[in-house]
Amino acid sequence: MKKIGILHGKERSFPEAFVARVNSKNIAGITAEPVRIDKAMQGVHSGYSVIIDRISQDVPFYRTWLKNAAVTGTAVINNPFWWSADDKYFNNCLMTQVGVPVPKTAIIPSRDLPDDTSNESFSNLAYPLDWDSIFKYVGFPAYMKPFAGGGWKHVYRLDSVDDFFQKHSETGQLVMLLQEEIVFEEYYRCYCIGGKHVRIMPYEPRNPHHLRYVADFSPTPEKLQEMTDIVLRINQYLGYDFNTVELALRNGVPYAIDFCNPAPDADKASVGEENFEWVVETAANYAIEKAQTAEEGKDNLTWGQYVKRSSNKLSLV
Repeated sequence: MKKIGILHGKERSFPEAFVARVNSKNIAGITAEPVRIDKAMQGVHSGYSVIIDRISQDVPFYRTWLKNAAVTGTAVINNPFWWSADDKYFNNCLMTQVGVPVPKTAIIPSRDLPDDTSNESFSNLAYPLDWDSIFKYVGFPAYMKPFAGGGWKHVYRLDSVDDFFQKHSETGQLVMLLQEEIVFEEYYRCYCIGGKHVRIMPYEPRNPHHLRYVADFSPTPEKLQEMTDIVLRINQYLGYDFNTVELALRNGVPYAIDFCNPAPDADKASVGEENFEWVVETAANYAIEKAQTAEEGKDNLTWGQYVKRSSNKLSLV
């Protein structure tokens, strides 16, 4: 029997529906359940052929437990090694190399010194930074947000240099991004599952949270295909099995605003009935596919084109 597990926190609607959907298909030799961890010993298999991870970004114990599960053959969705190495600034840097439009973005050192460091720890960092060049490059208005993490936490809209320094003084030890504001005509949030299944959802981030999926615009067939191609390119390059990409259309050009969401919102109350049904059905089918193709004792993770190309270059040296 191959088990599919889902590792989650306080969310309930998606995990419960996912488990029920997989089991309702009555696939011979496959069952699904919430992950149960009662011990953690090195090199010991988790007992699951596939695990969908919805919570390890917030729980370090889960993240390292998942790495052991992956090493011993579990197909973890998403790859915990890549997810641990990834961040939003790095993603933006990669997109500049593969032709995906992204806002002009600079990374800003933390306002306060990290724990166990002193001024001497930063002898390689100029003081002050070349703020004039940074501000000229990004422009104002701009957004400032953490280079890692999500959920619209610690996100600031900035109107001026003075506004930047005032808001930056509130960010403590967070490393921040300063990012060009994209004044958009349309905005879309796009699920991508398995690097091949895409759902483009009109999304209005300026609405109250519970109304953000209520929008009065929709893409033309040509724009739908263009955005689908961008979403696939991003996820196949990064290697995410389960992700959302946010695209803002300015003058008809889709800019990738936020595309590192490997545990994206899938709550029925926020995404709506139709989107919820799509993500439950698609995730269930993909997890079953992964369980059926997983090979015992082998690496069953998804590795993106970026890592594959890098490893190919190394193998030729």
